[in-house]
Amino acid sequence: MVNQDIRRACSTHFYDVDCEKFLRNFLAEFHASPQPDSIVAGVVPHAGWVYSGAVAAQVFENIRKKTSPGTFIILGAVHRWAGINSVYARGAWETPFGNMLIDEELAENILQATASWTVEEPKAHSGEHSIEVQLPMLKLLFPNSKIIPIAINPDSRAVPIGRTIGQIVKTSKQHTVIIGSTDLTHYGDVYGFTPMGYGPRAHAWFRDNDNRILRLAEEMQAEEIVPESQEHDNACGAGALAATVAAARELGAIHGYVIEHTDSFSVVPEKEFRMGVGYAGILF
Repeated sequence: MVNQDIRRACSTHFYDVDCEKFLRNFLAEFHASPQPDSIVAGVVPHAGWVYSGAVAAQVFENIRKKTSPGTFIILGAVHRWAGINSVYARGAWETPFGNMLIDEELAENILQATASWTVEEPKAHSGEHSIEVQLPMLKLLFPNSKIIPIAINPDSRAVPIGRTIGQIVKTSKQHTVIIGSTDLTHYGDVYGFTPMGYGPRAHAWFRDNDNRILRLAEEMQAEEIVPESQEHDNACGAGALAATVAAARELGAIHGYVIEHTDSFSVVPEKEFRMGVGYAGILF
């Protein structure tokens, strides 16, 4: 494989620590979720590991305890290249523990089946952290698995993309799990979003705002997720979340299970709640 086929890590400040030690600490008191019995998909946050890494670790370890995917399709939030739903279809992505290879055959199938909504544009993943921040954990826990990174915008294309991916995975010979990446409400002056001011009442409102969109995921209401986010500003990866729910539904999931819900203020408290970002781990 030549160097230009490898997507180099660009967001190491999100996890530039002893990744193995952090992962051990995250999982020191791990307890497997009783539901679902088998896992077809999950949702993880994508902030710095110090804030949201423990939530993501719980999702990935639940998957590892119940199944052994050969491939992860990772549906990422779009922070930079707005409008482009890009399938990263060949080569590999760099991690601190070695490269993760792309499942090129399955990626090509997805590109062909979703041609109305996606393109192959590697540059659309440049400078984007929402997928990259997952990979050190995946490489540590699933060292031989392949990946297919896909950027999903929060618009009307998200559900049909997810539905089509689910249909492809259902007929594929490769055992594949779908991972969506989103953070939840971004509250505070820095985000220009303080509808309830500051303090305990604002923090409670902020948590309830997260719960609105989490309930839609639990109830498998994929079509309602992007409109909900547009109205209430409670997900930065609403497209990835909607696509994941739609794909999971195609794969037979009838309910989502929120296994953990926290936020940056709860993880690293300050004297008064003035800002925070919500994080949740979901299994389907």
